[in-house]
Amino acid sequence: MPHAQINGQKVYFEDTGGDGPPVILAHGFLMDHEMFAPQVAALRDTHRVITWDERGFGLTEFDGQPFSYWDSAADCIGLLDHLGIERAVVGGMSQGGFLSLRVALTAPERVRGLILLDTQAGLDDDETKAGNDAMNHVWLTEGPGSGLADVVASIIIDDAEHSPAWIAKWNERPKEAFREPYQCLTGRDDITDRLSEITCPAVVVHGMDDTAITMDRAEVLARGLVGCSGVVQVSGAHAANLTNPEPVNAAVVAFLADLPG
Repeated sequence: MPHAQINGQKVYFEDTGGDGPPVILAHGFLMDHEMFAPQVAALRDTHRVITWDERGFGLTEFDGQPFSYWDSAADCIGLLDHLGIERAVVGGMSQGGFLSLRVALTAPERVRGLILLDTQAGLDDDETKAGNDAMNHVWLTEGPGSGLADVVASIIIDDAEHSPAWIAKWNERPKEAFREPYQCLTGRDDITDRLSEITCPAVVVHGMDDTAITMDRAEVLARGLVGCSGVVQVSGAHAANLTNPEPVNAAVVAFLADLPG
């Protein structure tokens, strides 16, 4: 299986290859590279699509040490280096968007454009954080089981077809594996005031039924990015790219087609 040694991690990735312009996509919290299967299928004939597993998730071998989304951004850049890609469209869903924004701030010369799916630049409000903290406590002490996993799946996926496979994945992993990724999630910094520094083209796509990150957060993100013309609203919850891929793919394909060379 393809792994790359990057920043002390053994990072798992998949690469469609080919001569098309490269697109690299980063998954959301509790998810992995497989959540982008619909986007890979839609783009692979015209683009070189790279998907990868972030620290603490999927098939990446994580060292278990504290990290930030700035470290995850460095992992993304390191993977591009490993693959010999000088410049790419960088994108992600939820926490994948968090790190993608930080890639654009860290190495703007490497970013041809941004694909931002159900994500934000800011922080969760106190009520949301308290609810997440309570669920995380149960997860780390008792595991996701079925009850908590069902609640989490309803927030992220909210789709009877897709949820069981992801719940099974969560229950297969040691419950302690999510400790540091959760600390990264809740300890992230607010970069809303830095959005104006990002000048590359960007598309913001957001599920209208997303309760994990509400639409107003997407609108703040889109307004802050000088290269974004507004939020593309689609039906679906937090992982709309997985559960309702057709309009998400249409927005992404249109965005890529309009990018300057």
